[in-house]
Amino acid sequence: MKLHRPSFRFVWRYAAACVLVSLLGLPVMRSVGAQDPPLPPQPKPTPTPAQKDPRDKKGAQRQGAQADQQPLDPDSVIRVDTNLVSLDVTVVDTSNNMPVFDLKKEDFTVFEDRVKQDVETVSREEVPLSFGLVIDTSGSMKSKLQTVIDSAMLLVKQMREQDEAFVASFKGEPELVQDFTKDRRELEDALNELYTSNTTALLDAIIATADYAQEKGKQRRKALIVISDGLDKNSSVKEREVMEALKEDEVQVYLVGFIDEEDNERSMFGKSPAKKAKELLTRLADDSGGRAYFPKEISEMPQIAEQIAKDLRTQYVVTYQPSNQNKDGSFRTVKVMINPKGARKFNARTRQGYYARDAKGQAPTPMNKKTGSR
Repeated sequence: MKLHRPSFRFVWRYAAACVLVSLLGLPVMRSVGAQDPPLPPQPKPTPTPAQKDPRDKKGAQRQGAQADQQPLDPDSVIRVDTNLVSLDVTVVDTSNNMPVFDLKKEDFTVFEDRVKQDVETVSREEVPLSFGLVIDTSGSMKSKLQTVIDSAMLLVKQMREQDEAFVASFKGEPELVQDFTKDRRELEDALNELYTSNTTALLDAIIATADYAQEKGKQRRKALIVISDGLDKNSSVKEREVMEALKEDEVQVYLVGFIDEEDNERSMFGKSPAKKAKELLTRLADDSGGRAYFPKEISEMPQIAEQIAKDLRTQYVVTYQPSNQNKDGSFRTVKVMINPKGARKFNARTRQGYYARDAKGQAPTPMNKKTGSR
């Protein structure tokens, strides 16, 4: 199934089919082995213009209309303080690039829009993950694909009970191979189905799969593991759009780039293609709170897969109540610093900020207003 912006096309086809079946009063057939528990009978939905408009990527209008039609019992509503900001933070010792596990609340300092915040809690519990394995299957990856698949299998094998993952490939267009599932065998079968052809559309793949992870992932901590040669030749979106998408979706991105060092020579018009690719992957990873890897040999992949799994499992969760309580949809920059401990120096990685969503959960941005693309 091909993936297209602003969301995956198969989602809308499936939703339209479900609405039609429901309106006709027909029974809904479920696939054998489905893991979801049986659902109680639901009232037939009333179609609205928002339900029929495939451009409504997030479905915000559709959900709001349905919520207005459903009377709520005030005693049954659980009110949650949505102002609390939660940051997933990875801390490494700069002397050996190893993760640090012994930090406490007083070791963290958080700034929002350059204003120091009062940290409420710091914890290091292992939390469930919703993550995607996004594999470049363009022709240039042919000789590396089997080792990449084997390494992705290692990430699947390290999944915990509540983790879920999906598999997507990209060449000419991003394509969903396996949607979110907790079943390791389904993920392994999907990885074994991958094959190479066509050219690379890296940015299209990142923006489409980040949207999918944010929309469909059930766990709070979401991540993408993207493996590519990094030389984008066919994307329809620009880097700025991808950066905005990652800010809005709040998905960490781990990028593994097999950059051809033979392309590292400076061209007469500026930086070499290899250097541009490395800088692009690094920016995307850093802005999302993830990390970029550039193996020189394909044999390094198993070790990198292990490092990514450890990185996702050893993050701190830092929470605070922002001093700016306005829910105006603006983007708030965030910086986390670790107070020095003697001669030890630390580096903290987290996302670059968050949107202070309004009462409807919307996060308007200048790009939205100008292009309406997200």
